[in-house]
Amino acid sequence: MKNARTLSRRRLVHAVALTLALSGGSALAQTWPTKPITLIVPFPPGGTTDVLARALGEKLSQALGQPIIVESKPGAGATLGADYVAKSKADGYTLLVGAVHHTIATSVYKKLPYDFQKDFAPITTVALVPNVLVVNASTPVKNVAELVALAKAQTGKLTYGSNGNGTAQHLIGTQFQNLTATEIVHIPYKGSGPLATDLLGGQITMSFDTVTPVLQHIKGGKLRPLAVTTAKRSSALPDVPTLDEAGLKGFNIGTWFGILAPAATPKDIVARLNSEMVKVIQSPEFKKRMDEIGAEPVGNSAAEMAAQIRAETEKFAKLVKDGKVTID
Repeated sequence: MKNARTLSRRRLVHAVALTLALSGGSALAQTWPTKPITLIVPFPPGGTTDVLARALGEKLSQALGQPIIVESKPGAGATLGADYVAKSKADGYTLLVGAVHHTIATSVYKKLPYDFQKDFAPITTVALVPNVLVVNASTPVKNVAELVALAKAQTGKLTYGSNGNGTAQHLIGTQFQNLTATEIVHIPYKGSGPLATDLLGGQITMSFDTVTPVLQHIKGGKLRPLAVTTAKRSSALPDVPTLDEAGLKGFNIGTWFGILAPAATPKDIVARLNSEMVKVIQSPEFKKRMDEIGAEPVGNSAAEMAAQIRAETEKFAKLVKDGKVTID
């Protein structure tokens, strides 16, 4: 009888503790946020990540009733900003604007100070943005075939810029060389802003950047698009063929951008963030803004984003191994 009473008390204590924990979480969801939220962009201002963060932040601020601060922490192929968020307090006030680059970095870097799948809680994928192969308008090539011929005639003399070692642009450039048997020098930058400046100035020959930062220069005639790197054409550049159409069969690498929190962030806060962000992403105003910059809005669930990260990490691990791309 005594043992039964003791067991009963234990069950009661456990039930009370569980109720308090659940009510505490619910109370937290009701009171959060009480101060500004910071979106960490792991690239310099002016690039696609920055543009998307500001477009999302503007509407999200209205929904949450708190300012959304966009802060750049560039460097090391977007891994410095990721490391900063991974080690930040898991309270929903510091978030990462992550991208496909982070799934690539997992395989490219021999040592990373964080685990992208274990140290982050995915919230939602904001948008997909095609990458586009562009050259300075003064470059004497009009299509991919002519570019390949020029690269073979001038082995090791042409250059391509990327947003940094281990980024999508870097890997796309590596794959392009492997499939065309060319040798093109890789020039890493800290982001699209400085990359576009040198491309426009003729310091580098080409880039495989996302559509967003180069679209205005393409429309202005300063840059010439040769192909997009995704399986289907970009709605922003419908007349530009894909690399697959240009002869590089099966080529399909694009760039996605999404929001992640430190792994220990309370689930109710992650759920609230997902709900509010998806509403913004699916709004007509946000979709219109994405169309203007050549992006395709997504707004999926946290679980779907997590599955996307797992799949892409595996996909790029193979590409990195095949391309023998490693960074100390």
